[in-house]
Amino acid sequence: MAGTQPLNVGAPPEVELSVVMPCLNEEAGIGGCIEQIAQTFAQHQIVGEIIVADNGSSDGSREIARGLGAHVVFAGEKGYGSALMAGIAAAQGTYIIMGDSDGSYDFAQIPAFLSKLRSGCDLVMGNRFQGSIQAGAMPPLHKYFGNPVLTGIGRMFFKTDCHDFHCGLRGFTKTAYERMSLRTTGMEFASEMVVKASLLNLRTCEVPTTLSRDRRTGRSHLRSWHDGWRHLRFLLLYSPRWLFLYPGLTFLFAGIAIGVWLLSGSGKDEHIFLDLHALLYAVAAILIGFQVVLFAVFTKIFAITEGLHPHDPKLGRVFQFFNLEKGLLSGTALLVLGSGIAFYSLIVWNRTGFGSLNSVIAVRLAAVAITMIVLGVETIFSSFFLSILGMTRK
Repeated sequence: MAGTQPLNVGAPPEVELSVVMPCLNEEAGIGGCIEQIAQTFAQHQIVGEIIVADNGSSDGSREIARGLGAHVVFAGEKGYGSALMAGIAAAQGTYIIMGDSDGSYDFAQIPAFLSKLRSGCDLVMGNRFQGSIQAGAMPPLHKYFGNPVLTGIGRMFFKTDCHDFHCGLRGFTKTAYERMSLRTTGMEFASEMVVKASLLNLRTCEVPTTLSRDRRTGRSHLRSWHDGWRHLRFLLLYSPRWLFLYPGLTFLFAGIAIGVWLLSGSGKDEHIFLDLHALLYAVAAILIGFQVVLFAVFTKIFAITEGLHPHDPKLGRVFQFFNLEKGLLSGTALLVLGSGIAFYSLIVWNRTGFGSLNSVIAVRLAAVAITMIVLGVETIFSSFFLSILGMTRK
């Protein structure tokens, strides 16, 4: 009949869910994982695919996966994150669930994750501490120290509701994953996902998860102290506020407060005498603090420019007010004021015929002059550097 569209009866249904498993010599556990996933798909009528992202296995992992119908992709670069990125790139599903292939996670919980994703969550995290951790499944160092400490730091730095940063079973939408633009190739990939979701204000929720003892016969791929440090390092590098800004402001304001207190003569009483030596430490604190605060600004702008952080409206408003010219004027004012105090010191010295001076007065004037001169010079050159960093900002 004219105008009638032919029915595409033989077209395969669209894949809703892709389950991605990183794999490196997991022949003892991968078969059971694939079978459990396939059984869960069938029981809950989920249209899905299973992708095994092999990271250079030398055992029979790949052959087992292919024999059970999984799609095997090869990740050329070593690392947990690299394997997952290769697997996710091959995924066709609207939703993706990632989980280890060593048998430690219960893939029968897939429907709970998928339900949250269908209801609008962008990232669904498994939570082993709200679920259950079977005996021997997690080393005591990880259970009572590593995971709680790193998760606590992550929650404080990035204001996320995630209570288990390192759970290997989690789900997300393909759209959310593409927005995250993840970069890390190692174990810190897990932390980066949570951090990016928080920075982008993605909707995140949790599902209680069971962790079992893995079926791996060889040594664990996780190196406790090495990988723990990589996670901590990542959290610090992704948070200029905690790495630079807060410590810098602490040094800066402490130095200013102590300096003003000492210049007013309040450091002397019958029990204690603080003066020139303490004033020098106060000057050092001011200069260190100011420099570290500048590092915070430099890092934040670089991170935004390179796409590591999303655009920050607060920082945008600051730059609407502060520009190169205002920075140069501020730095010049500090430089001129400091130079004026230094010149006044020269006049005072001249009055003595360039002889001996009252060391207390001379050092106080010099300390104030040097502080202002250094801050002025740093402000001038930092203003130029900030303008260079901001050249590529739209």
